[in-house]
Amino acid sequence: MDMNHMSSLEAKHAHLDALIKQETRRPLPNQAELALLKKRKLKIKEEMSQV
Repeated sequence: MDMNHMSSLEAKHAHLDALIKQETRRPLPNQAELALLKKRKLKIKEEMSQV
């Protein structure tokens, strides 16, 4: 896997982390949205660990 792909995965992971933090700060966080974001973040993390 090339460094560009790894950098892209890291950027996506960081972006999802920011979205999760933003959603949890809302007075009534959308639990379905949080679950979706966390699943996407985990999938990216798993892909990163296979490098």
